[in-house]
Amino acid sequence: MLKKLLLAVIGVVIVVGGIVYVKLGQFGEMAEAGAKMVPPPETVTTMVVEPADWKQALTATGTLSPVQGVTVGAETPGRVKRIDFESGAQVQAGDILVQVDAASETAQLASAEAAAELARATLERRKELGKRQIVSPADIDAAAAQAKEASAQVNIVRAAIAKKSIRAPFTGRLGLRQVNVGQILREGDPIVSLQTLDPIYVDFPVPQQRLARIATGMTVRVGTDAAPGESFEGRITAISPEVDSATRQLRVRAQVANARELLRAGMFVNVDVLLPEQKSVLPIAASAIVYAPYGDSVFVVEKSADRASTSASKGTQSAAGSVPANGRPDEKTPLVLRQQFVRLGEKRGDFVAIEEGLKPGETVVTSGVFKLRSGMPVVIDNTLAPKPKLDPKPGRQ
Repeated sequence: MLKKLLLAVIGVVIVVGGIVYVKLGQFGEMAEAGAKMVPPPETVTTMVVEPADWKQALTATGTLSPVQGVTVGAETPGRVKRIDFESGAQVQAGDILVQVDAASETAQLASAEAAAELARATLERRKELGKRQIVSPADIDAAAAQAKEASAQVNIVRAAIAKKSIRAPFTGRLGLRQVNVGQILREGDPIVSLQTLDPIYVDFPVPQQRLARIATGMTVRVGTDAAPGESFEGRITAISPEVDSATRQLRVRAQVANARELLRAGMFVNVDVLLPEQKSVLPIAASAIVYAPYGDSVFVVEKSADRASTSASKGTQSAAGSVPANGRPDEKTPLVLRQQFVRLGEKRGDFVAIEEGLKPGETVVTSGVFKLRSGMPVVIDNTLAPKPKLDPKPGRQ
C-alpha cells in the first residue's frame, strides 16, 4: 500500500514539474518577444523651420471717437411743431431737424418791422427839415439812433425765429430721436446726437519708452470683433505732449477711413502701429510648442541613429541624425523624435518666433505634441496638416 502511494506521489510530482517547465519556457519566450517588440510609429504633421522677416509693430487697445460729435439741443424754449428727421439718418450741414412753434415771435417781428419803418420815415423827414434848418442836428441824430435801434430790434426777433428752426451744425449721422411733436422744450434740452463717422478717430496709449519709435504720419491698422475679418488703415495725426503721471503712458490719436461706417464711436479696437524696421526671425506654428513649468520645448524629427550611422558609412549623409534640408525625408527612412528646449519670442497670428534652440532647416512636429516623447518612432503625413497664418481671419458666423 505504501509503495503504491509513493509511486502515485512521484507521478504527480513528475506531471506538475513537466507542466511548470513548459509554462516557464512559454513565459521566457513571451518575455523575449516583448523585449524585441517595437511599437508602431506615430503619425505626425510637421513643418520645416525657415527664417522670415517680420515687420515690427506696436500693439495697443484703443477707443474710437468721432471727428465731430455733438448732442443737438434746443437754444430757446418752445413747443415742438414738426420733426423733419428719422433716427439714424444721414444729414447734411444746415438741414432742418426740428421746427419749434414761433407764432409769438412772428407777431413780434411784424410789430418790430412796423416800428422800424416808422423810425426810418421819421429820420427821412427830420433830414429834410434839417436841410431847411427847421430842426436842430440833435433832433436828426436822435431820429437816426431810433431808426438803428428799431432795425436792431427787427434783427433780434428774426434771430429768435431762426433759432426756432433747429438745424444740423455739420454733416454726419444722427442718433436716436429724444423728442416728440407737441413736447415743450426748455433751453438746452437734448434732441438727437450727431456724429461724423467717416473718417473716425482712434485714441490709444503708448508707453513712454516707445515714444522714440513713433511719429505722426505712421500707418496704423485697426481691427475689432464687431467686424471680424476686416482691417482698417489710417495714419497717426497727433501725439499728446504730456505723459500720464499715473500710468507713464501718452495718448496717441490716429485718423482711420470708415467709408462703410462699420466702426462706431465708443468701440474698443485693437491697434497695430506699423514700424519701418523689420526683424529676422525663425517662426514655427504655435501648436508645435509644449508648454511646461520647467521650460518650453518642441519635438524635432530626425533619422534614427542606426540608419544615420549606416548612411554615414556610405558617405550619403553629411550630418548624422538630421533630416535632409528640404524637410521631406524618404518614406523608407526610419524617423525618431528628439525633444528640444527652446526660448520663445514674439507671438504673431498662428506663429511663435524661436529665439534660441532651433536652426533653419530642422523639421518640427506641429500637432498632437502632448502625446509624444523623445525617441519615439514617427511617420510624417502632412495631408491634413493645419495651415498657420500670420493674420488669421475667422469666418463669419
